Amino acid sequence: MTSKPANHYPPELRERAVRMLLEHRDEYASEQEAIRAISSKIS
Repeated sequence: MTSKPANHYPPELRERAVRMLLEHRDEYASEQEAIRAISSKIS
């Protein structure tokens, strides 16, 4: 039986990451680039 992976990030951190992505995604050439840049800032 396979179990679900543990969720290592608290809800507050995930909410912050999504909020930052929505606020700053227009500053990047692609959404993937924005995700990479933002994830490096919050982790």
